[in-house]
Amino acid sequence: MLEAKAGKPDRHEATVIKRGSRKHHDEGHGGAWKVAFADFCLALLSLFLVLWLMAAREQEHLKEVMREPGGNAVDEGQGHMTETMGGPRGSLIEREPLPHTGDAPAGSRPAEAGAKVHYESPADLKTLSQVLEKLSVDAGLSSNLQTVITAYGLRVMLHDTDKQGMFERGSAAPNERFRNLLRKMGPLFAQMSNQMLIVGHTDSLQYADRGYAAFSNWSLSSDRAMAARANLVVGGMPMSSVLQVVGMADRAPMDAVDATAGVNRRIELLILTTAQAHTVAAMFGMPDNTQPLTDGVDSALPDREALQALRAQIIQTKGSTPDAN
Repeated sequence: MLEAKAGKPDRHEATVIKRGSRKHHDEGHGGAWKVAFADFCLALLSLFLVLWLMAAREQEHLKEVMREPGGNAVDEGQGHMTETMGGPRGSLIEREPLPHTGDAPAGSRPAEAGAKVHYESPADLKTLSQVLEKLSVDAGLSSNLQTVITAYGLRVMLHDTDKQGMFERGSAAPNERFRNLLRKMGPLFAQMSNQMLIVGHTDSLQYADRGYAAFSNWSLSSDRAMAARANLVVGGMPMSSVLQVVGMADRAPMDAVDATAGVNRRIELLILTTAQAHTVAAMFGMPDNTQPLTDGVDSALPDREALQALRAQIIQTKGSTPDAN
């Protein structure tokens, strides 16, 4: 065998390949994504924690709302139900059971078990107005309430002022003070047998979209009246206490000189006497006194004396201006 020549390496000698370390490269670029991923996981965990706390709080609040003062939970389907109300975008408020809350306010006439109080005479209506005024003072809304005793009952006007409103502007959502006041009125109205009209009023400012199907002051006044009714029911007022809910938009301003004045934005509770409630109900019920015009066609005959009395009351109301508090 021939010897390899001096100075020449053997071809069959193993070739050693040495790879450079990438440790510093990984440290410079490969670790950043781990930090970002850890931050993402921490943020996601925080989000889940916040959502869990909100759900737990909402569940606790729902249990409180669904529980009556006596401690008995309201059975499903047997609680008071809110009315469906639509907003400017046509969204519907979900119907939820509404329990009775609150106690009878101080100063109200106590009713015997199973009996209800009748407010008929001017003296009775004056007593009722004094209790309502006391509630408004306690709620910090003394300047937002006016009461007027009329021939047909007690007119309670809950209106805006230059400094304080009842609702969010352009919305049917009552603010916290007004909502609490309405709910405090609920137990008082639960004790009386009188029925009422709830009337919503707005100022003369119009929405930008004035199409025939657009949201308008008519819709706003109606929604606000319905919101007032719903909060009275939450406070404990029976649903049967309300005879009619009306939205009048800006057609009956209290301040006709300044149609945009805050006093024109109001909710009125017309607490009717028994006779007046029957008269209003008869206007929309089945007519009792009819006279045939031709075969098969009847015409209702109005009660002339009742119509004249009602017309006189309306004229008297328009001619009188309530004193500001």
